[in-house]
Amino acid sequence: GEKGDRGNDGECNIDDFYPCNCDTHILTRHSQSDQEPDCPAEYTSLWSGYSLVFFEGNGYGLSQDLGDAGSCLEDFQLMPFMQCSASDVCRHGVRTDKSFWLATDQDADFASKPMNNIDEILPHISRCRVCMGTKYVLARHSFKNMAPECPDDFSELWTGYSYVMVTSSSTSGGGQDLSSAGSCLENFFLPTFIECLGRGTCSYYINNLDYWLAQNQETNQPGMWGMGNVYSGLADILDQGVSRCVVCARNSL
Repeated sequence: GEKGDRGNDGECNIDDFYPCNCDTHILTRHSQSDQEPDCPAEYTSLWSGYSLVFFEGNGYGLSQDLGDAGSCLEDFQLMPFMQCSASDVCRHGVRTDKSFWLATDQDADFASKPMNNIDEILPHISRCRVCMGTKYVLARHSFKNMAPECPDDFSELWTGYSYVMVTSSSTSGGGQDLSSAGSCLENFFLPTFIECLGRGTCSYYINNLDYWLAQNQETNQPGMWGMGNVYSGLADILDQGVSRCVVCARNSL
């Protein structure tokens, strides 16, 4: 047919940004107890498991972001990986290999003999759940003893404590992406993780260290802020030491 008449000119305006339900986002939540946590509202459970912090093999460490699915293993093994060489030989449970798991609120007896019974070990291993939703998730840290508010157009999923990284008795360790939900743990426990060895035992060790974001204390003293401050006892640590955080989800239409 014949070419039609030219239409009216349109108007070119700047559009406001509105998020849509077109993306998929994965969120992992850790209970820091022996009970499986629930997914936040409007998120669907993909699987539940056990909260892995990092591996160590031959002195080298590989950390897991606690906000990602890789930190929630569906099965618990004291040593979930094996060591393989170019000679077509693999060894599972090498004595120097280690795995590190988020702990629960069970008493940590540094003087006791390492545990080698699975029924004794499991109550010390945190459970987790991997969730899927359409809302983008981020963590925000206050550097104060109160959790911050979510940014505009975000809604709170949970509040917690600002977790940075861990180190083992060797030179290895691992850290969290501070924008990830894994950097905002809902509970503050010391020690935060438990170490399992290739020889088949798990225990808490005094030379394994946790690192947390610190509060930005107001001070009139010269020099670097917080230098030399020692917080002894859980009450002082929570009130004056460790920073709070919030995990937020982007509102969608």
